[in-house]
Amino acid sequence: MNHTENAHHPRRRISAPRLAAPLLLPLALFLSACTMATADLVQPAPVSEKAGHPARGPQYPASYAMREVRPWDVLKETQIDTDLEKQILALNPDRVSEGDIRATLARAPAPRIINVHGGYYPVYLKTIDFAQFLIGMGYPEAKVRLPSDGSYSYSPYGNSTKLTGYFAWYYEREGMRPMMLGYSLGGFHTIKVLYTLAGELGSEPEICNPLTGRSEKRKHILDPLTGQQRRMDSLRIPYAHAVASGGAARFVPNQWIIGNRLRTIPDSVDEFTGYFMEGDFLGGDLLGYANNPNYYEAAGQTRVRNFKLPAGYTHLDVVLTKHLSKSRKLRDWINAYVPSKEPVSLPDFGERADNILFAADVWFHVKRHWVLELQRMIKARSAMMQRVAQATR
Repeated sequence: MNHTENAHHPRRRISAPRLAAPLLLPLALFLSACTMATADLVQPAPVSEKAGHPARGPQYPASYAMREVRPWDVLKETQIDTDLEKQILALNPDRVSEGDIRATLARAPAPRIINVHGGYYPVYLKTIDFAQFLIGMGYPEAKVRLPSDGSYSYSPYGNSTKLTGYFAWYYEREGMRPMMLGYSLGGFHTIKVLYTLAGELGSEPEICNPLTGRSEKRKHILDPLTGQQRRMDSLRIPYAHAVASGGAARFVPNQWIIGNRLRTIPDSVDEFTGYFMEGDFLGGDLLGYANNPNYYEAAGQTRVRNFKLPAGYTHLDVVLTKHLSKSRKLRDWINAYVPSKEPVSLPDFGERADNILFAADVWFHVKRHWVLELQRMIKARSAMMQRVAQATR
């Protein structure tokens, strides 16, 4: 079965000689920037929305303080009343309005979002804008910012094995599987995590505590929804995406390990979207003009979708979306958006709406998996309560 879907605007043909000339100078400039970035493989100090201001401090759910998680601990701690459970279970994941967010989802937990930013300083800062878009649209801020220091994203120069361990730790302590969103070089890193989780890259990962950065010296989690032990390679990320990942970034040394596997998505994620655009020498193979070299495909059962953004999108600005969340008109359009295989015709909004199609597509999938993860947890909690009731009879 083919699990790959493609959404793009009509193809524009371009010959190889025309591609080669404009690539050389930008490639050289990009590699020099990457050389400066890779000189320090540690993520920069947390940066808040205003330069010079420290990021907000840690925010810990109660489950983070547990020395050891026992069966059903997380589900027992989850505070969702019966009426709210019914409202959540009644939601259609593909038709979530702003009213649904404010009246229902805002009163419930949310899965953590793991953002992985781009590879050098200006791109790193742009991920803050994207994270604030998600928050402005109604996503809980505590589930977007890192609980360790309040920053907004992880570095693509970090250890993918450790980040995989963070994913498992978050799931074990929160009861919902985190989503992973990678931009530019962060898209490479996201896909490395997918391969690591599948057991197909590097050493077998250990559970890592994201508050301390230290391994917990174990390779199994206690599944918060079943109470059973599970190996890391049996877990799946619900949703992941890679934005403008490829092109010149392939020359960055810490990404060589992924090599030709970049465009093949393993079975460690339920749903994946790959975004690319024309004229992108930083993140597009063959500058993004040819579709096939930029298309992702499923190695197995993962639902993979390719999205070619229309003309006008650029590598450095594609994630600048915070301004969209400030307008009621634009929020309404974004919340009403449903993905289509056909090109989308944008209305005249009468105000600045840069990058709105990208933002709407991302927000659709974030809302969808927010609802699905909540419904999954509620059903598991109901099953647990039935088991407890039967055991006490």
